[in-house]
Amino acid sequence: MPVTRVLVANRGEIAVRIIHACRGLGLQSVLAASQVDLDSLGAKLADRTVCIGPSSATQSYLDARLLVQAALSTGCDALHPGYGFLAESATLAQLCADHGLVFVGPKPHQIAQMGNKIQARLLAAELGLPTLSGSTQVETSTEALAVARRVGLPLMLKAAAGGGGRGMKIVRSEAQMADLFAAASNEARAAFGDGTLYLERYIPNARHVEVQILADQHGQVIHLGERDCSLQRRHQKLVEEAPAPHLSSTLREALCAAAVQLAVGFGYENAGTVEFIVDQDSQTFYFLEMNTRIQVEHPVTEMITGADLVQEQLRIARGERLRLSQEQVSIRGHAIECRINAEQVRQNFHPSPGQITRWDPPGGPHIRLDSHCREGYVVPIFYDSMVGKLIVYGFDREEARSRMSRALLQFKIEGIDTTLELQRFLIDHPRFASGNVNTVMVESVLPELLDR
Repeated sequence: MPVTRVLVANRGEIAVRIIHACRGLGLQSVLAASQVDLDSLGAKLADRTVCIGPSSATQSYLDARLLVQAALSTGCDALHPGYGFLAESATLAQLCADHGLVFVGPKPHQIAQMGNKIQARLLAAELGLPTLSGSTQVETSTEALAVARRVGLPLMLKAAAGGGGRGMKIVRSEAQMADLFAAASNEARAAFGDGTLYLERYIPNARHVEVQILADQHGQVIHLGERDCSLQRRHQKLVEEAPAPHLSSTLREALCAAAVQLAVGFGYENAGTVEFIVDQDSQTFYFLEMNTRIQVEHPVTEMITGADLVQEQLRIARGERLRLSQEQVSIRGHAIECRINAEQVRQNFHPSPGQITRWDPPGGPHIRLDSHCREGYVVPIFYDSMVGKLIVYGFDREEARSRMSRALLQFKIEGIDTTLELQRFLIDHPRFASGNVNTVMVESVLPELLDR
């Protein structure tokens, strides 16, 4: 289907990113903006901006009908959801289809299949991917305790409709089960409107490794290598890099092959990310979930492959075949991304909205900043706290790490508190420098920073 004008149904840096991708393909962009975002960088860059409601996300970016109405009223023939908000909403994808709009992403039923983590696990297992021992839906803490006695502790309680670390709790003893079950279920219900939980075996010395895939409407699926996203706090990613360090070639190939196997197995279309947990002690991996959208960390893959993943999404959505075969995908060098958030690290990461009085980003070869911020911009209280993503490229991992360390030192932001100090600490930490990372590294080394 022809695509000439795209509604950008998001805000912040990803909205700016999509607008630039549209320009590169000669497409017009219309930004859907809340009242507080009408003066944003995205609004200045888009060909047109349409107000979709007040500052509250529930009355603007999270209202699927408002977004579709905005697209139709401005003559758009496609809608790009970005990430977050309704990016993985089967309802929004279906509404687009019902009104003749191209949804820049997979089909509604594919989003629904992967959106429920229990169904996703079952499908992955059916298609031959390794999955962690655990359970399907558990209704009560008593049921969960029975699973724990069968599978063994520690276990991870997870939200079936979840994502972004919400509704996840580690259970290390039977005595904790009742309280943690209630906490996880309540958190999931508040975040997703669904308190359904399931359990998976918890791996203490784990790495979070994900594989980027592209799939067109003609049955072709390729991968663009893997990313390591192990540096996390409360299951929220802080630093990502590609390729993943210290993976054997055998394990790397197996991870990428499994991701393609899953996408082929259920006829997936568009960009997607298949996430795995890697047990470093046994050198085995297990399917975690599939994200049916562009990822926050997609730039590191772009840096090492030369691909523009958002443009590829748009090409696939308008029916084009993939421009690359698997054999043509070339991975070179190393890339690292640091997420910069407006948060008070020493105050338990409390959000720090307000006006940016100084915005002096780093420059130089192989340094990229994806951001919607500038001096004078007011970071609102209504949305996610991320103000930018700093991405660097190097010939190898150490060159990339050193370049990131220097870039973080050069980056000056005033008027708000940010996580720049935390990111400098992590990038310079001996454990990160050695590549000896896992998903609990940040929590284990954070006291070193806070005690300074």
